[in-house]
Amino acid sequence: MSPWRLSVAPMMDWTDPHCRFFHRLLTRRTRLYTEMVTTGALLHGDLPRHLDFNPEEHPVALQLGGSEPADLAACARLAQRWGYDEVNLNCGCPSERVQRGAFGACLMAEPQLVADGVKAMRDAAGLPVTVKHRIGVDRTESYAFVRDFVGTVAQAGCEVFIVHARNAWLKGISPKENRELPPLRHEFVHQLKRDFPALTIVLNGGLKTNPQIDEQLAFVDGVMLGREAYHRPWLMTDWDARYFGEAEAPHAETLDRDAVEAAMVEYMHGVVARGEPWSHVSRHMLGLRNGLAGARHWRQVWSDHRLKHESPALVSKRARESAAAFA
Repeated sequence: MSPWRLSVAPMMDWTDPHCRFFHRLLTRRTRLYTEMVTTGALLHGDLPRHLDFNPEEHPVALQLGGSEPADLAACARLAQRWGYDEVNLNCGCPSERVQRGAFGACLMAEPQLVADGVKAMRDAAGLPVTVKHRIGVDRTESYAFVRDFVGTVAQAGCEVFIVHARNAWLKGISPKENRELPPLRHEFVHQLKRDFPALTIVLNGGLKTNPQIDEQLAFVDGVMLGREAYHRPWLMTDWDARYFGEAEAPHAETLDRDAVEAAMVEYMHGVVARGEPWSHVSRHMLGLRNGLAGARHWRQVWSDHRLKHESPALVSKRARESAAAFA
């Protein structure tokens, strides 16, 4: 069974260590990814701030943004030193800021440069090196383009490709619109698996339910969810049993939301003791009770800035009482 069978996408400003700690309370086996970290930030910045993570987060992958093979190699060595389980190269982000750095989705137009970066990372560290990319760039939708990209990068030793099944439109729309406007082409990803059966092909884009995941796993090796997992995290409580065969895995029918919240409150107290506001943690768990009666009132209490100096335990008590009053 592929270690990449289920994963949560790297998401800027969202999948930080606090978010990943929360997700790990819901699923033990799902692969988690950091936010994209640029090679420049690692080579010239605060390493612990960018690289530290909780031991509970394993398996966890570091996503890099960069294009210079030597810099990527140095960062792969750092990832290994810090104990990550994988290094992932971002070839899918369409933002103008990333384009100015000459990496992200625009790298798909330079497959040999990506291959050189992959080889450099593989030579530098003993970690799996994976690539996350789109199916194309701008308005030209050609399966041959993504096929040739994957073929070139695979020759450098990359064995895992995470494919967001949309083009990246590099001009005229925002990153948010780039997740919605370019049409989904799941069939392109299915064809990649047929053309490269020895590679691990993971599909990303447009999936929201377990039945949709089931359907895609008939064609590919794995599925990655992003915002749906973030906003409806309880969806993940089924995944260890459903997709990894763990009989004792947390399950939506038996795992208790109050227990998860209590674990997060305990974690927040540790965060506060280190001098960080607990709100940096609580924002990631606001989807915990989505779909339940009183969920909106529960979220309102946790989001009330007037309570920021109260203890997380007290805020939790007020939030649960507010939810119960409107249930």
